[in-house]
Amino acid sequence: MGAPQGSTPPVPAFDLSAVVDKARALAKKGYEAPSASLPGAFSNLTYDQYVSMRPKAGTALWAADNVGFAIEPLHRGFLFSAPMAINVVEGGAVRRLAYAASQFDFGKVQPPADVGDIGFSGFRVLHARGARGLVDSAIFQGASFFRALANGQNFGVTARALMIRTADPKGEEFPAIREVWIEKPALATDALVISALVDSESMTGAFRFTLRPGEITIIDTECTLFSRSPADFYGLGGMTGMFLFGPTSRHSADDVRLGAYDVSGLQVLNGNGEWLWRPVSNPSTLQVSVFVDANPKGFGLLQRQRDFSMLQDDEQHWELRPSLWIEPITDWGEGSVELVEIPTDSENNDNIICFWRPKAVLDPSGEASFSYRQFWCWTPPDRPPLATVTDTRVGRIGTTKRRRFIVEFAGDAFADPVASHDVRPMLTASAGAVGSLKTFVSRERKTFRVLFDMDFGGDALSELRLVLENGGKPVSETWLYRWTA
Repeated sequence: MGAPQGSTPPVPAFDLSAVVDKARALAKKGYEAPSASLPGAFSNLTYDQYVSMRPKAGTALWAADNVGFAIEPLHRGFLFSAPMAINVVEGGAVRRLAYAASQFDFGKVQPPADVGDIGFSGFRVLHARGARGLVDSAIFQGASFFRALANGQNFGVTARALMIRTADPKGEEFPAIREVWIEKPALATDALVISALVDSESMTGAFRFTLRPGEITIIDTECTLFSRSPADFYGLGGMTGMFLFGPTSRHSADDVRLGAYDVSGLQVLNGNGEWLWRPVSNPSTLQVSVFVDANPKGFGLLQRQRDFSMLQDDEQHWELRPSLWIEPITDWGEGSVELVEIPTDSENNDNIICFWRPKAVLDPSGEASFSYRQFWCWTPPDRPPLATVTDTRVGRIGTTKRRRFIVEFAGDAFADPVASHDVRPMLTASAGAVGSLKTFVSRERKTFRVLFDMDFGGDALSELRLVLENGGKPVSETWLYRWTA
């Protein structure tokens, strides 16, 4: 039965299932790369030219609607030539945003007279912060990359919706967000919902991000994945950060600063309830570390250095960069947290990567669904109920392969002489000889420092493990470190 004469047919409410259906159908077809052609004026931009192009003031979507958020579509060019279709959902109705050159200030770029609708490369999310007005909250741009931050932070670590064959000799795929649907929020909810269609040569996916900015910015993520061919190497909860030099590796540092890094280590709460801390470094060769697990409780790249005096960078302010903690909502089954450390000589390169790699193969006849919560924060809300590592220092002594390590733990128990009297460091190494192990306890600072030397001799790699125990029980998180020649 049709709609009454003269009436308007009801508009069906937008639903994630429509994106899931689209991803499923797309996976059954051969992969088609989107056209990335651009007018000549935008096709070979330098970084300075690209960043000079900005949306004009007052053009942000919903900025005047008092809904707590606004959206700024971002121009294509430089590294961001691939198009992302942007749809907005208002009252259940879907509307595609069309590009208009009149909405941009082109800065150092001379645009052609008739640009046409070339689309966008991504978008910026602005959030209302009281007297400060609309400020940066998140950016979705480039492949499946996106970034967010908490109040008072600068952008740093970058998340990835989907990772495929990262650091694999066969070559990595870079899935891309092809299309998004951004739902107009209500002021009372203070949340922004973004659905996204992800596509690559071997996989597709439907994602739903629910963004809640604040002192901790939370992004709840739901995804359903499909494959065009058996997928045995893909990653979830992926993220990248930068570590150029710092207390764990200064081999190439001739710099007035004391450190240059926006992440200092990988934290893992594994399925057995053990807290692991793995400081990262800038290695001389590519390093891949695998932490086999089942149903992990959390993991992420953290910036634990919040003291400006330990970094001394007035421009970058690494101490203000977010930590990103992933907390699975559903059981993820068997798999591994993987950490990739890539040599770099530039702070512009994200050389630290981590992600969860499911063990199960995803066949074209099936699908896989996951959900998790991202915490973009100063400190993750779920913290070890144990002493935590506050500093790791590595330096050469004598011959080339002899190294001195200092690992500092902090915890309230160290202020109590009775409680800390029987604490003992339990140190093991897969290769090399341990020597000169000493401990130093500071009641005032509530710290327990472990100093030890390692002679690696002819070994090229050694896995170190250190935990503080009292009466045979751990009183600290487990410190892990990979030394390489």
